[in-house]
Amino acid sequence: YITSVERIGIEKGIQQGMQQGMQQGEEKILTRQIQKRFGQLPRWAKEKIAQASEDQLEHWADSILDATTLEKVFETGSREK
Repeated sequence: YITSVERIGIEKGIQQGMQQGMQQGEEKILTRQIQKRFGQLPRWAKEKIAQASEDQLEHWADSILDATTLEKVFETGSREK
């Protein structure tokens, strides 16, 4: 038997876990896209990806379609917050 407070805590934990999993998935996909298009990922790009918001990751995943260099993927004009 669990209380309603415990149930709310469990639900929040599940939701946070799902959100983290989605974020990690987006990081992995973006990393793979970059490696396929531009080759080995430099440390600075790995750090940017690891610190990015979900919104930034989505923007960069779109940017990779038109970017001619790795640097252009991360240029300003992104939806960074």
